[in-house]
Amino acid sequence: MGNSRFLYLIFSVVIVVALIFDLGLLSKKNQVITIKTALVQTIFWVLLSLAFCTFIWFNNQGGTGKQDAISFLAAYLLEWSLSIDNIFVFIIIFTFFGVKEENYSRVLLLGILMAIAFRIVFIAAGSQLVVRFDWIMYLFGIFLIYTGIKMFGSNEEEEFTPDKNWAFKLLKKIMRITDTEPDGRFIIVKNKQVVFTKLAMVVVMLGLIDIVFALDSIPAVFSVIPDPTKKMLIYSSNIFAVLGLRSLFFLLRGAANKFNYLQQGIAIVLLFIGAKMLIEKWIHFPVWVSLLVIVVCIGSSIFYSMWHKQKNGDQDISQ
Repeated sequence: MGNSRFLYLIFSVVIVVALIFDLGLLSKKNQVITIKTALVQTIFWVLLSLAFCTFIWFNNQGGTGKQDAISFLAAYLLEWSLSIDNIFVFIIIFTFFGVKEENYSRVLLLGILMAIAFRIVFIAAGSQLVVRFDWIMYLFGIFLIYTGIKMFGSNEEEEFTPDKNWAFKLLKKIMRITDTEPDGRFIIVKNKQVVFTKLAMVVVMLGLIDIVFALDSIPAVFSVIPDPTKKMLIYSSNIFAVLGLRSLFFLLRGAANKFNYLQQGIAIVLLFIGAKMLIEKWIHFPVWVSLLVIVVCIGSSIFYSMWHKQKNGDQDISQ
């Protein structure tokens, strides 16, 4: 069995076993997820991702194990940091639709599984584009720089509004929706017609919204792992990060307003990644440089957000 197939097999087994463990032992149906449970689940997914990274490191066929492991870690952290931005949008969507807290976990899981399916398609398509048109990397770079500039300069007041979003308008046109309380169900029969509940709309909307986020993250991850023959590293880093979104949601939802400058940190990462893609032909940056930039930018923006929040709070109290 080839090394690539072996990695696919190990990754598939790990994901299936991890999902069974997560859903069967760490989550119960209609259970309100506490901060403690969310922390345990977050640690579980992070440690599992690091364990897979370690496996890649020691699976040194072809002598690229160490380099592949660093690439995986950089791509994972990049996707993980970009995913934090998704969480704040998820919080707004749940609040807008009035989703009950006991339904959060199930709705998130289904939305995230749908997002994974979309990402697999995008990664496969992106790999083919990179193979056939090497100049596509320059377009990816320009797009990321544009996105980074736009994200860095956006105001806090420019809040996501679900009822004005394209996904919401699309679903209202193509889905027969009922406002009847579904008691946790996604589909009900009303007046002899099959109709979708608000929970079903939320699930589909989470998946569709992730398409927009994938437009940023997929090109960005190709800058870290530009070799289209190493799709396994791209798939695994993306899927590990996205699967950890559910527990991260419950861990961060109470602290969403404490990271006001996280968006600027993510924007700087996108600017760096975009610039790197444009000048890669003349100036080559090792993968560990990308890893360092991601860690420093995201970590600094989080700490600065917390410091700034505390500083303003202290000033308010003194006044």
